[in-house]
Amino acid sequence: MEKLLGVTPLISVFDMPEAIKFYTERLGFKIVSSSPEIEAPEGRYFHWAWLRRDEADLMLNTAYDAGERPATKDVERWKGHADTCLYFGCKDVDRIYEELRAQGLEIGKPKNTAYGMRQLYVKDPDGYLLCFQHSV
Repeated sequence: MEKLLGVTPLISVFDMPEAIKFYTERLGFKIVSSSPEIEAPEGRYFHWAWLRRDEADLMLNTAYDAGERPATKDVERWKGHADTCLYFGCKDVDRIYEELRAQGLEIGKPKNTAYGMRQLYVKDPDGYLLCFQHSV
């Protein structure tokens, strides 16, 4: 069988500039590539971006076309993201915790699970759950 080289989730975001700021400034991702910027009623932004931190990749895509985004999030639509969790492997969960706290994130401390993982959970601006984990 052909070797798989990784997986890159694509998630929809309400406000691309807000999501980019969260993932780059708070979580340390870098933009690898993006679609061209557009000028829209919501401001200047791009519809799609590919982000990377170390060996972790993630793609973001706007949930609405230019000029179609409502003024506020539809709570019913976005609360559905609570059942989506992205798991990031890392060697030192406590160090990630300290990094994220230094970036101003209000998060709970990492915990050890009964199934042998040390995990730290964070929610992004769109309600997606992010877990940083390592086996103990």
